[in-house]
Amino acid sequence: MTGLQPLSLAALLADKPGEGGVARVSVTDRVWRAVALGCRDGLHDLLGLWVDRNCVHMALADCERRLLAIAALKLGRGEYPSVGQFHAPALRLERTLRDLKGVTPLDLPDTRAWIDHGVWPAPPPGHRHWQSPEKQYAFLTADGGGEGLHQIAVGPVHAGIIEPGHFRFTANGEAVVRLEERLGYVHKGIEALATGANLDQGARLAARISGDSTVAYSYAFALAAEQATGITPPRRAVLIRAIMAELERVSHHVNDVGAICNDASVVALHARATIIREDMLQTQVRCFGHRLMMDKIVPGGVATDLSPEGAAEIEALLRRVETGFGQIVRVYDEAPSLQDRTVTTGILKPELARRFAAGGFVGRGSGRAFDTRAIFPYPPYDELSFRPALRSEGDVNARVWIRIDEVRSSFDLIRQLLKLLEPGPTHNPVPPTEGQGFALVESFRGDVLVALRMDSEARVAGFHARDPSCFQWPLLEAAVEGNIVADFPLCNKSFNCSYSGHDM
Repeated sequence: MTGLQPLSLAALLADKPGEGGVARVSVTDRVWRAVALGCRDGLHDLLGLWVDRNCVHMALADCERRLLAIAALKLGRGEYPSVGQFHAPALRLERTLRDLKGVTPLDLPDTRAWIDHGVWPAPPPGHRHWQSPEKQYAFLTADGGGEGLHQIAVGPVHAGIIEPGHFRFTANGEAVVRLEERLGYVHKGIEALATGANLDQGARLAARISGDSTVAYSYAFALAAEQATGITPPRRAVLIRAIMAELERVSHHVNDVGAICNDASVVALHARATIIREDMLQTQVRCFGHRLMMDKIVPGGVATDLSPEGAAEIEALLRRVETGFGQIVRVYDEAPSLQDRTVTTGILKPELARRFAAGGFVGRGSGRAFDTRAIFPYPPYDELSFRPALRSEGDVNARVWIRIDEVRSSFDLIRQLLKLLEPGPTHNPVPPTEGQGFALVESFRGDVLVALRMDSEARVAGFHARDPSCFQWPLLEAAVEGNIVADFPLCNKSFNCSYSGHDM
């Protein structure tokens, strides 16, 4: 559009009041484009895109001013101006929306199917113009290497028990010139399954979006449901939720550090980390009734209390993990052979981390100081004392140290939470109230987003979840360029993106 200027989030909101910490704004095509230009120019961050009630919604954040907003644009004939034409991080989100909802992002630069692999026998629910795509996916080409360039296809089936994803490398000898991912193999139709579900069923679906972040997704779903229905969970439940969330964070960070060491051929450290994680899982099942604490955070509170004996067990666990993980960290820090594999490998430039609003250890390892618990704090983090970990090097080593620093921070947070625990109820009933809610929760991987709309019978009328991996997977492609093919497993594990969370 002629003369169109970027619009900041502060200017968009002006004096509009927020709703539960997030402002909701209906916009025109022109304002939609101007806000997208604001994403491109770094005036604010794109958090998510979804379709609900014949509108396309764009979640935005201005971290400096602590502003959150959802811009809603009415779909005209199932079309809307593409955000991806201005801001590359929106591309895969828009390709997903087109595959699942049948809406058309006008002027979308990449029109290939993304989640739809051409094998669905019928259109997804609510799809407007479904047409099965070509089964042969058109991977991008690379120029400049002459006859020396060759392609290496990896996956979608991998060794071990990890989920499926395809990686297409273009290499010049051992050097990676381009990596392109093909995902969507574990699409589960979570949002369609949730529509019409009661609150308990919706919570169970949310808990199964990505099993390694089951606590974080349950947490986000519960916060969104409570905002939608106007209830407040009991204080004891709020504290227990955070204890579970920090235990989940420690468990996966410890496991990731071990797995990265394993990919650098230091198998003994991987074995030690696995033993520590198993100790955590066994403690969690004794304290909360499930190894992963799945379905233990529910709308209105928690489904299980923490006994005094359980609290003492967690205290003892922290002491054991501190000792065992501390030994792993010492070996990692003092092993030149390990440092040789991780330092300067898989560098993600700070500018790319900022542009893609990368969360978790991926963003904080490249200098993006974003942690939902600190920037947009939710109870009880608004009353806890901690400092998010931050590194600027952007390599595998930086992402390892972010994890190490966060484990230490989580130890302190859990101890703060245990001291705050007082006797009291752990659940408040959720009334059948119509409303909508929005939540951001910090998973071990980064910020999890849940947008929820409830009808008058407390059934899910609209549901959208966004995993941090949606913005991290494209950055893995950038980080691996220029590295040797043999270092891809290290780079990949240092990102540890979720297939299931992306493909929901």
